[in-house]
Amino acid sequence: MTIRNPVEWGADFLSGVAHGLGAAGQDIYREEEIYTETRPAIRRIALSDLREALARGFHDFTACRSDVVFLCLIYPLIGLVLGRAAMAGDMLPMIFPLASGFALIGPLVGVGLYEMSRRREQGLPVDWRKAFGVLRAPSIAGILLLGLVLVFVFFAWQYAALAVYDATLGPAAPASLGAFLHDVLNTSEGLTMTLAGVAVGFVFALAVLTVSVVSFPMMVDRHTRIDVAVATSLRAVAANPGPMAAWGAVVAGLLVLGTIPFFAGLVVVLPVLGHATWHLYRRVVAR
Repeated sequence: MTIRNPVEWGADFLSGVAHGLGAAGQDIYREEEIYTETRPAIRRIALSDLREALARGFHDFTACRSDVVFLCLIYPLIGLVLGRAAMAGDMLPMIFPLASGFALIGPLVGVGLYEMSRRREQGLPVDWRKAFGVLRAPSIAGILLLGLVLVFVFFAWQYAALAVYDATLGPAAPASLGAFLHDVLNTSEGLTMTLAGVAVGFVFALAVLTVSVVSFPMMVDRHTRIDVAVATSLRAVAANPGPMAAWGAVVAGLLVLGTIPFFAGLVVVLPVLGHATWHLYRRVVAR
């Protein structure tokens, strides 16, 4: 066994991407008869199942700590770059929307972590390189397409948040961070902006949770069409409204904590939530 250089790893990664894009093109036009699957049964879960999923997610994190930290290190770095760009570019009002946007793209970010949990569950070798094996998943078409939808939702949330600011404290940029915080905390316009922003953000987060809570893990786990995966996610939420609402609150709360200080906590929060989402999927969707 030899140590491979970055060029070889890069070639393997690009090969996986090309394979995934090719599979996507084939899958979009695949004949309906090829898919013989029936709709998977949905189990009812309780709050105890959420605790168990989080516990298992944490165990996966501790078992693969160095690999998942390396894999997820890019996300707090992206957060820092975006936050710095917002402060330097008179875009202070967009710092919170950018930070909270991690919740909207989280299901896509987690696909490599789902693959690691899947392999660990089956007793297969697990490291950060194996996470890129998801690019060869049979349902990569659906993963790519649904991922593009989440990216669109992320940018739609940024536009909506900016519209809320323009309608309340804007449209002029705040003079400084202190002036912005003063306006947010001590004016009626700031209160209106906060309440409206939270309400609009809740709608975006609810939509993403409903559509993706089990669809991405399901497409990593088995060969299934995107419509079947999304429909399964909708049925899972409809069958477990209370636990799923609690799960959404847990995800939101941990992501907020993960942004403190300076997005550093995301190095731990993202992999734990990613692994935990896999185990939640296992508890909700029958095999």
